[in-house]
Order: sequence, then structure tokens, then C-alpha cells
Amino acid sequence: MDGGGTALVYAWNDSEDYWHGVLPEGADDPADPFSHASGLDLFEAAARRLADAGVRCPEILFTDRSRALYPADIAVVEDVTGGSLEALLDRDPMAAERPLSVLADWLRAMSGVQSPSLGKVAFIDAGGRSPWTSCEEAMLDRALADLSEVAGRDQRVAVTQGRLEEMLRSLAELINPRVAWALVHGELGPDHVLLDHRNEPVLIDIEGTKYFDVETEHVWTHMRFGEHYAKLRPGGLDDDRLRFYQLCMHLDLVAGPLRVADTSHPEHEWFRDLAEYHLQLVLQFQA
Repeated sequence: MDGGGTALVYAWNDSEDYWHGVLPEGADDPADPFSHASGLDLFEAAARRLADAGVRCPEILFTDRSRALYPADIAVVEDVTGGSLEALLDRDPMAAERPLSVLADWLRAMSGVQSPSLGKVAFIDAGGRSPWTSCEEAMLDRALADLSEVAGRDQRVAVTQGRLEEMLRSLAELINPRVAWALVHGELGPDHVLLDHRNEPVLIDIEGTKYFDVETEHVWTHMRFGEHYAKLRPGGLDDDRLRFYQLCMHLDLVAGPLRVADTSHPEHEWFRDLAEYHLQLVLQFQA
């Protein structure tokens, strides 16, 4: 770059996307909040909405959808070179206090961005409306589909499928309805926060950003940040939602990784181990 620093090129190339062909039915439906989180449109819309909320993402310098420059949609973006928050937490937790504090502020700001319809930012901001009227309804449908899929793969789940289905429905019934939903990243872990040369955080992997129950964000974030999560947890979270979404997340982290494990992904054994870990948590889950 003329002013110093470097840039990266993001390329959305189907030939490098291991999720194609293994995602469940409806994975390409933009109205589905769980549809495949990959694409330049999703990236740009999420970056705009997050920036409006005061969240820093890599600066987009150039985009091209023509396929004339490269045989895929591309975006040239700021290169954030300070490593990940995950690495800093391992190496120097004291130095991570500042970016953790900024991230906590971002999460509070994002929870204040409300939408009367749930779904991916790109879809909702363009005027779309979800076929679901609540996040718990959408999550229950997805969890039941995951449960059925996993039961077809693993006898341990098959023999307890009825109990798990009843537990999912019972947990969902405890939840009181909402009429608006917050801005969430969807997969926020310390590996999805990079640091610039001043140790300031930058949010990445933003294509799955959506309007949804904030508790789904915090179930995931709690899992990924572990002992450091207490610095990120806000007040006012709904315990009934947290409990229900916890079980849903474990099921999703069995079904999804098992699909990838069946592909040529170079880390397919890692995905199989991840699925087994969460399968054990599903089998041990108590309502």
C-alpha cells in the first residue's frame, strides 16, 4: 500500500468451499437464517451494518463481481497483521484486557441494533422477511432436523432420539415471545477477532451476521472464550433461551462436522473428533 501496510484478496470460489454439497436442504435460501454464510453480498452488508454499530471490520478497499479479473467474486481488504485475540489470550492475558473490553462494548452496541424480522443482515436490510416468527421456532426446526440426521448416523442417538426430541420441545415451550431481534455475529470466538498493530481488535468472518436472539451469540461465545467469557457477558440474558440454545448448539456441532468429515477436507478427522465431543455433551444433557 502507498501509505504502508498490506492488503488481502478474499475470493469466494466454489471449488474451495468444502460446505457445498454437504449442507442440508434450504442451505441456499436467503430467507433461511442458517443458510450458507458465504458470499460477497453477505460480506458487504454485514460490514456496513457492523460499522454502523461502531464495530471495526477489515476495511473494504475494492470489490468485483464481474469474474473478468478473477474467476470468482473478490474483495480487496485491509490486512490485519497483529495476530488473533485467541493467540494473545494464550500468550499474555493481561495484554488481552483492552481488546476484550472493546469487544464487550461492541457486543452491547450490537444488542442495541434491533430488527422486527429475524434473518441474515443482507436479506433483511434489503427488505426481506423471514418465514419464521421467532428464533426459538427456527432453532427448534433446525435442532430437530439435526437430531434426525444424527440419529440416522449413530445408534447411541437413535436409541435416545425420543427423549432428546421431547427435551427440545419442552425447553422451547418455556421461552416467552419477543417482537424484535438483535444484531449478532453468529460464530464469535477469539479466533474471529484479529488485532492491528496497536493491539486494537478487528472482527472477521462476518458473513453469517444476522438479526437473531442475542442468547445464541452468547452460548457460542461462552463456549469459545471459556474462562475469559465473564468479561463479555452482559446482564439481562434470558436463562430459558440460553438453556435451549445450548442443546441446539451441541446438536449442530455434531451434525455439521459429521457432514464435513465425509468430504475430502484436509482436517476431516478433526471434524470427526469435534462431532464426537459434542455428541457426548448431547447424550449427557439434562433439562
